[in-house]
Amino acid sequence: MDKAKNKKKNLTPEGQFRLSLDNCSKTKDLSTAISLYESAISEPSTIRLSNNHFNSFLYICSNSFSDPSTKNDAIQFGFRVFEHMGSCNITPNEATVTAVARLAAATDDGDRAFELAKGVGNCGKLRTYGPALFCFCKMGEADKAYQVEEHMRSLGLQLEEAELAGLLMVSVENEREEKVYQYLHKLRMSIRSVSDSTAEIIQSWFGGEMTSKVGLSYWDMDQVKEAILQNGGGWHGLGWLGKGKWLAQRSQIAPDGRCLTCGEQLVCVDIDRAETERFAESVASLAMEREVHSNFKEFQDWLEKHSDYDAVVDAANVGLFQQNFAEGGFSIAQLVAVVKELHNRSNKWPLVILHKKRVRTLLENAGYRELLEEWINEKILYGTPFGSNDDWYWLHAAVKRKCLLVTNDEMRDHIFELLGSSFFARWKERHQVKYTFVKREIKLLMPPAYSVVIQESENGSWHVPLAGEVVEESSRTWLCITRQASCESDNKQHASVVEASQVSELVQIAASCHSDSFTSQNGGSLNKCSGLAGKRKERSPSPTPPHSSLQS
Repeated sequence: MDKAKNKKKNLTPEGQFRLSLDNCSKTKDLSTAISLYESAISEPSTIRLSNNHFNSFLYICSNSFSDPSTKNDAIQFGFRVFEHMGSCNITPNEATVTAVARLAAATDDGDRAFELAKGVGNCGKLRTYGPALFCFCKMGEADKAYQVEEHMRSLGLQLEEAELAGLLMVSVENEREEKVYQYLHKLRMSIRSVSDSTAEIIQSWFGGEMTSKVGLSYWDMDQVKEAILQNGGGWHGLGWLGKGKWLAQRSQIAPDGRCLTCGEQLVCVDIDRAETERFAESVASLAMEREVHSNFKEFQDWLEKHSDYDAVVDAANVGLFQQNFAEGGFSIAQLVAVVKELHNRSNKWPLVILHKKRVRTLLENAGYRELLEEWINEKILYGTPFGSNDDWYWLHAAVKRKCLLVTNDEMRDHIFELLGSSFFARWKERHQVKYTFVKREIKLLMPPAYSVVIQESENGSWHVPLAGEVVEESSRTWLCITRQASCESDNKQHASVVEASQVSELVQIAASCHSDSFTSQNGGSLNKCSGLAGKRKERSPSPTPPHSSLQS
């Protein structure tokens, strides 16, 4: 305690000033901050104000708006500080501009806030443009809000829920139906589930009088279905479908992905075809940079000739699973179990990727040789070259062939970071199959029956997941939004789904769907129950060594 007192006594005037200003920032004490400022400018030879000092004063001002008793003083003082800063020829940084933009927005001057934000150029952040955007949204100036958004996107800034909800709100209030449609889809692409406040904005739109008149009376169902397939499922993006009043209800989704209110089947959403192609190209490009060019090109050519796979297996990951004990090693038994299970599900053999070095070692064991030679001859097993990273090979194959990837690898290594995360997480959810062994029995953990994300169906209805902690996804609350006439028709067709007594049956259906889950060759749904799975070609099964020889 005495040391702290002595330290304060030994502070220089500038040090004491800095300490007092920091305390004001922590306590948001505007009146004391103003007194400090007055003392500083009255003694310029003692206290020399710096960029950090000015930013601290502006920070205190921008945090004093919520109190009506200090709002006006905060605004006046803030602009005074900013003008003083300019007279001292101190260049404002992004933090300065953000604080002053908040001052401008507090006076409902969105134009000034926007001009200030644009002044920092490429250094602008979401928080820099937020004051202007939210000001225009609050004032109902939709076109100006859209201009701010367009400018933000031109800088590569990714809007989050708060910004998108503001834009959605001003679009709803101005009855801009095409913009409402766009922002619902931007929410779908940006976030997994919406907050209660965003849900209220969505409900206010669908509860309005105008919305019953907006939408196509007739449309080409084949075109809608093709658009959904092109987009990876879960949305078509062709605009409002149907006419008539909307009915927005709270609902839940059964484990198999069926809405318990309207009976609509939700899906596990994939990345679209264009994203898939870009993804495959980026993986190949990065692999070419880091692998021996000729080796990876040879694999690409081989894959073009042998494309009939529904799944790719990261063999090293499977074979070394839970083998970190004294007698542990590569378990061929585990690999065989996974391969056989995949074949049993689809009647097609997967593509197994394994280092040639590991393959050569396994071939030296007479008990495995016949099986591995059969796999190689049947194009089931591909050995990656010496010195290569097999991650590039199994990832490229899974993406290029639009099939499942069996691995417990979380794909967090630096090579996956190079790919970016914009759609990688979505791709993994739809394609990665994890696994475990229970008493030496393989258990594949298939992709979920449906994605927790805003979904737009082929009949024009919407399902919106609400944010919140849930023990099981089946207990999550969703907004089920359908045209009233359509909902009444659906309720007649799906009455058994709505009845609480049928929920247990749904769980059984879900279990059946998961056990039959598999992807189609054209990238269709993983779920047989959806009716989109492609035809499966048969390949004659390979002989399997006696069970005793397959024990690890």
